[in-house]
Amino acid sequence: MQPGANIEMLMARYQQGDFAAASALIDHVSPQLYRFFAAQSFSRADADDLLQETWLRIHKVRHTWRPGEPALPWFYAIARHIRVDHYRKSLRTVTGERRLETLAASLPRIPSPSDQTEQVAALLAPLSAAEREVLEMLKVAGMSLEEVAGATSSSVGSVKQKVHRAYKKLRKTLGIGQKGGRL
Repeated sequence: MQPGANIEMLMARYQQGDFAAASALIDHVSPQLYRFFAAQSFSRADADDLLQETWLRIHKVRHTWRPGEPALPWFYAIARHIRVDHYRKSLRTVTGERRLETLAASLPRIPSPSDQTEQVAALLAPLSAAEREVLEMLKVAGMSLEEVAGATSSSVGSVKQKVHRAYKKLRKTLGIGQKGGRL
């Protein structure tokens, strides 16, 4: 960083479209943010990914920084949100994988692919076409609620409602109690 230059000045120039200031800002602040992520991450790859995501988010919301305010706490607030989002996403992934493993262990083994197709079709028969569609997008294609909502031209709430109804019907079909485990 140039002598006399400070983070706030670089950030103000970055907001005005000076991408040389953005490069200087990234060079100056990235090592600190990287250490922030590396100290709480299990891998360097995760820390690298989180740092990159933080800079993407900073770029996207740079207009919200108020000149005259300290920039470093603003960067760290964004980095913290990125880290929390990453933690929540990984927790959902691990929890979902455990649920699937538990469910898979409790289901009987299906002998052949043709039998499997027929059994899946029979299992999904009570569902409406819309319920089957959103369930397939969420669980088979691995799409997010927002992606399914966009693909079906509906709201996230509508997608959630369809999935809830589908799960309820599947629980009833499988004889799984409403208060018992999740599907």
